[in-house]
Formats: sequence, structure tokens, C-alpha cells
Amino acid sequence: MNAPIGRLEDGLEYRFANKELLVRALTHSSRAAERGAGSSGDNEQFEFLGDSVLGFVVSEALVEKHPLATEGRLSRWKSYLVSAAHLHHCAQTIHLGDYLLLGRGEEQNGGRERKTLLANALEAVIAAVYLDGGMEPTRAFIRKLVLSDLEDLDDESFETSNSKSALQEWTQSLGLPIPRYATVETSGPEHAKLFTVEARVGDQFTSRATGRSKKAASQEAATRLIDQLRSLQPTIEPQQ
Repeated sequence: MNAPIGRLEDGLEYRFANKELLVRALTHSSRAAERGAGSSGDNEQFEFLGDSVLGFVVSEALVEKHPLATEGRLSRWKSYLVSAAHLHHCAQTIHLGDYLLLGRGEEQNGGRERKTLLANALEAVIAAVYLDGGMEPTRAFIRKLVLSDLEDLDDESFETSNSKSALQEWTQSLGLPIPRYATVETSGPEHAKLFTVEARVGDQFTSRATGRSKKAASQEAATRLIDQLRSLQPTIEPQQ
């Protein structure tokens, strides 16, 4: 570990009664494999739990802040707040990469800076806080770190978040083809054109959206595909 664990606790503003939970949350599978610990010693199970706890707290906060918002809008906002891109940024603010326990190969390949690895590690840390202290300190931690800008973010800020990147992360995690985008229709006068963009993932999943720019239309089409994949995820078997 490159930095003392106590310094990370300072950044988390949480002191662990059982520091082994935090150590496990920081242990990548590559390090556990080198030690012969297998899955019992890495943070992958913690990532799984942390993802669920994070999703609950984010959903709770969004409903509190926007009690009249539609389910679709809440889902779009949640997609942004739990995305790997946003979690990566949050992890960087507490310098989480400095504390990760990595195998030699992962270390040499720049694992401390990898977006997905850092996002997953932050989810694992959330699980460690939950297992150590319960929901109240976990809620406080998530709201302070992950939801720190929630009050300053308006609808427009959320709507312009990068749904295309989030969709690509979803397809990669499920072993699906990368998303493709095509402009299928242009309408309206020259000064107020509307663009309809189709987003497609393989032959099974498609969506269309219309906007005043190709970028806006493609982002909305990506958001709609994310909603499809989220609703169907239990029936999709990720490729091995």
C-alpha cells in the first residue's frame, strides 16, 4: 500500500472498527491471486454489495430532491450518479488509487489510474463502511462524496451527462456488441432542424430519439437503451 490506511480514513471521514474490511475493499483480484487467497481475499464481493447500497442511497436522495419527477427522469439521473465516470471522479478526490493493493502485473499496467478499477474499488469501500458501521454512516459517506454536487446540479446538467459512455459501459459489462448510432431522419426548417438518431446494440436492442442536435438526440437514444438494458438485465446472460 503506497500510503498509510489511516490517511485514507481521514479522507473518508470514517474510522473503521474492523480495519480488515477496508483492507479487503482495497484488495484487487490480481493481488489476491498472487497471495493464493482467491475470491475470498479480493474485493469483488464487496463491489457487488456496494453497488446495491449505492443505488439505494442515490435513489433515496433523488426522490427526496425531486418528489414529482417521473421514473424515467429519475433513472437517467441515477445512471449518471452511479456511472463509472462519476465514481472515478469521486475516487480521485480522495486519492483512492494510492491505497489500492494490486498484483505486480496490474500495478505495471497502470491499474491505480484505471477508471473501472477505481470505480469498482469505491463501491467496495462503500460496502466496507456498510458492513463495519451500518446504513447511517454509509448514507452520510455516499451523500458527502458521491452526491456532493447534487444541490448544484439542475435538470439541464443531468440531461447533458454522457449517456453514450454509460451505455458503452453497460454493453461491455454484459458482453454485448458496442453501440452504433445513425441519423435516420432530419426535419424542420433550416434555422430549427430536428434530428432523429437511432441507437442500436446488435440486432436485439434499438431505440430512437429526436433532438435539436445530433448530439442531444444520440444522448437521449442512449439513455433509452440503458433503460431497456436495466429492465431486461436479469434475463441477459453476460458472455464469459
